Amino acid sequence: MSLSQIKVLDLTRFLAGPFCTMLLADMGAEVIKIETPEHGDDARYQGAIVNGESGYFVGMNRNKKGLTLDLKSPEGKKIFLRLVEKADVVVENFRPGVMRSLGLDYETLKKVNPGIIYCGISGFGKDGPHALRPAFDFIAQGISGFMSVTGFPDREPVRTGIPISDSVAGIYGAYGILVALMARQQTGRGQEVQTSLVDAMISVLSLQADWYFHTGRVAERAGNDHPVASPYGTFKALDGYINIAPAGQPMWERLAQALGLKHLLSDPRFGTNDLRRENRKELNEIINRITSQKTMKEWIEYLNREGVPCGPIYNLAQTFEDPQVKHQVMMLELEQPAGKMKVLGFPVKMSETPAKIRRPAPQLGEHSAEILQGLGYSDDEIGELKRKRII
Repeated sequence: MSLSQIKVLDLTRFLAGPFCTMLLADMGAEVIKIETPEHGDDARYQGAIVNGESGYFVGMNRNKKGLTLDLKSPEGKKIFLRLVEKADVVVENFRPGVMRSLGLDYETLKKVNPGIIYCGISGFGKDGPHALRPAFDFIAQGISGFMSVTGFPDREPVRTGIPISDSVAGIYGAYGILVALMARQQTGRGQEVQTSLVDAMISVLSLQADWYFHTGRVAERAGNDHPVASPYGTFKALDGYINIAPAGQPMWERLAQALGLKHLLSDPRFGTNDLRRENRKELNEIINRITSQKTMKEWIEYLNREGVPCGPIYNLAQTFEDPQVKHQVMMLELEQPAGKMKVLGFPVKMSETPAKIRRPAPQLGEHSAEILQGLGYSDDEIGELKRKRII
């Protein structure tokens, strides 16, 4: 597999960090998830619990080995530093300063292994005026401006329905690690990689940020309407809702003809995109009167035949029954001690080195003995470390 020669020490918990390291593990990296003895990652106790196992934890920690280690103890630090000697990557998502207080920050680790790549994922960034503030996705969505453009104009700001900043920061973390690995091939040196939930959210503002940068105008909430194109939004069907996205004049003309609204093409209110945007409410009402007469399926099949971009709004049960989603294998099954558990599939398809499930998510400390034996510890020494709760 693509990353089979890469060893990752994973100190992360919750979502952003584990998602980052899962992406690496799925592509073959040997990822050792290091958790506190006895309790471990809090994610083990969250989400749907199936026969004692968290589906949330399993979904983010597949393909990893499990080691418990008390990093606050001298012996625990010694073990960790020995692991660093042979590792390629360390990933952590502690509050900034925690790794330094443990004596395990990048400056320390690169003395042990100059080739180490150290990735930190935080709420606001490694340093700066907000660096030490506690932050979760909800906070990041607010301060990044993301919530200011999400929701309807006559209502309060709304967060997205998923912790999107964690996922995007995790992707950027994996991206930064891969770039650093490529750079190391050229220089022989590792480096520090930092990303944050807030940076991740700001980076995807795209059109809204561009609008502000070049006009000085602050983008406002537009509901499901597009800030520039019209018509472009969510419309009611007989049994639910559909999204219709005819970007550009030719597609608008195609939609109007498909809906039997050809007369609107000569209506002065809707002659150009700017005019349609100004008269969006009236135009949406006209379209809704038409779309509400047929089912989602009928409209999707018909409008796609007519070349109009459109799609249904599904709930998750409908999503995972969609034939295209099934074809893309976006739901997998893992064999866990708790039994078969479903997890999300691989979003990147590789023709020669595909991602695959190689092992289930680890039980707490499942591979501790195996990993320590690899460092030369005897069974008696491992037993003593367990007794002292170092592992």
